[in-house]
Amino acid sequence: MLLEDERRALCAVGRRLAETGLVTGASGNVSVRSGDLVAVTPGGMMLDRMRPEDCPVVNLDARLVDGDRAPSSETPMHLALYEETPAAAIVHTHSTYGAVVATTMTELPPIHYNTLLLGGVVKVAEYATYGTPELAENVRAAMAGGKRAALMANHGGVAIGRDLDEAFENARLLEWLCGVYVRAKTIGEPRILTDEQLAKVVERGLAPPEFPPV
Repeated sequence: MLLEDERRALCAVGRRLAETGLVTGASGNVSVRSGDLVAVTPGGMMLDRMRPEDCPVVNLDARLVDGDRAPSSETPMHLALYEETPAAAIVHTHSTYGAVVATTMTELPPIHYNTLLLGGVVKVAEYATYGTPELAENVRAAMAGGKRAALMANHGGVAIGRDLDEAFENARLLEWLCGVYVRAKTIGEPRILTDEQLAKVVERGLAPPEFPPV
């Protein structure tokens, strides 16, 4: 079985996403890249019920090279991000607070300095139907410039990482930041950190880890 270890890792992350509430049912999808191959979660299957053999493997042209199940409908978005970024793993969620922000905002403002760990202000990609090339291109644009996460209008969120654990943690951080913003709005207008304030945090050494050379 091609990429057996990677497919097992997809199943483990799928269970973590369900346990933490970042996905519900068959929503969301995950992938991990190894060279010119990508193991991805299957379409229409609950992420906490996957087995390694359920996870198909595609090449960078989206051609199925191993597995019996169809890849996630969002595979075009994953492949676009692997082309745009040096990511080795991608996590797409339908988390509650991420979806709330994604339906109301054009970006998630920097209300906490940990926004820097995601590459700065999180952009909301313009809406397009799920699984389409248009959505893939919109997300690619939102992630340009070294971003580690983005929101997708009226949809959810996506995060990348050097490996699956990092992509998962970035997805969890994105949801936390969205949750802080939404809760803050219920009691007042959130204070937004200025560029100068963020620059001082960067001077103290807070920055996302560098991706290794592709």
